[in-house]
Amino acid sequence: MTEVTRAEYCVIACAEAWRDAGEVLASPMGVIPSVGARLARRTFAPDLLLTDGEALLVGPDGAVEGWLPYRQHLALVTGGRRHVMMGASQIDRYGNQNISCIGDWARPTRQLLGVRGAPVNTLNNPTSYWVPRHSRRVFVEKVDMVCGVGYDRAADAPYHRIPRVVSDLGVFDFATPDRSMRLASVHPGVTVAQVREATGFALAASDEVPYTREPSARELALIRDVIDPAGTRAREVGH
Repeated sequence: MTEVTRAEYCVIACAEAWRDAGEVLASPMGVIPSVGARLARRTFAPDLLLTDGEALLVGPDGAVEGWLPYRQHLALVTGGRRHVMMGASQIDRYGNQNISCIGDWARPTRQLLGVRGAPVNTLNNPTSYWVPRHSRRVFVEKVDMVCGVGYDRAADAPYHRIPRVVSDLGVFDFATPDRSMRLASVHPGVTVAQVREATGFALAASDEVPYTREPSARELALIRDVIDPAGTRAREVGH
């Protein structure tokens, strides 16, 4: 097996978000989460539902498997049967996410995507995050505007859950007593000190942080030869 790239470790980390998910709708946003969702469907999550992003359910090869009318899509969204992997322009220690603006809301220094569906996503179904460039500008002490709702704001939301955050440096979860972010694994070639230096808040971590798992030979072949033969994953993570 040739050397595994950082992008491929990120694919594996994203795919693991859907392990044991059962029959839920995967909504990956971004190249690497999309490759990860298709890899999960082909291997350890065969019941995962994939969509073309419009109205069709598709198989891992893109073949149409069914029709997903808008009303049924909303039922999945509001009933906890969808798992989204979104991006984050900012994210804080409790998983509050910002994709709307940088700076004060009344006079922002930069306008971004807008709130969009982030509040509904995070309050009504599991939501993970993908950050291709881990830095203190993204992992901040306090987000400038709350779009995706974190653990400190969602005590009464029955389907709220943030299974994981994946970045180009490692994998993070919220398995701490106060539901603050924890470093669950680092990608090979990355140190815990590097992750702490690139994070704008105190990050929980065990004494020995493991490495993100290696892909199997079959998984690597699927990524390289079947799912993403053009290598688009490398454009999202440049190392």
